[in-house]
Amino acid sequence: MENRPVPRFACDAMLGRLARWLRAAGYDAWWRADVTDQELVRLGRCEGRFLLSCDTDIFQYAVVRDGVVAALRIPNELRRDEQLAFVLRELRLEARTPRCMACGGELAEVPRDEARERVPPRSFAWAEQFFACRECGQLFWHGSHWQRIASTLERARSGEGC
Repeated sequence: MENRPVPRFACDAMLGRLARWLRAAGYDAWWRADVTDQELVRLGRCEGRFLLSCDTDIFQYAVVRDGVVAALRIPNELRRDEQLAFVLRELRLEARTPRCMACGGELAEVPRDEARERVPPRSFAWAEQFFACRECGQLFWHGSHWQRIASTLERARSGEGC
């Protein structure tokens, strides 16, 4: 297996859903709804982020065109559910530990007793493990929503789309 650095992404304004799914797949994916092309290119250059964009204009910036800032154009014809599969396939990305889908922060396990007050009683009764985002504090556990997320990620990894 290759020993290459794990890419960190910056997604254009049209790729908010892709950013969330990349986070679920375990990747640091920055996104903001009002980002301009210039800001995105600057972020890619200053932070070494890999740009993901549907906007062909961004590929005209010299630093992107010449490969100084790595970028991948997401074809406009792809449905939202196909974008994740496309990125995983094109960049040969492997499964990683999930990140917070809301902000992209790393997740850390939380002792069950500490989660009690923040979890609905019915969920707390059956869930054994809880995770909190180190950035925004959002709490997660492997419920039915996680089963759907895991299924979506597996389809994307197998190239079926989401």
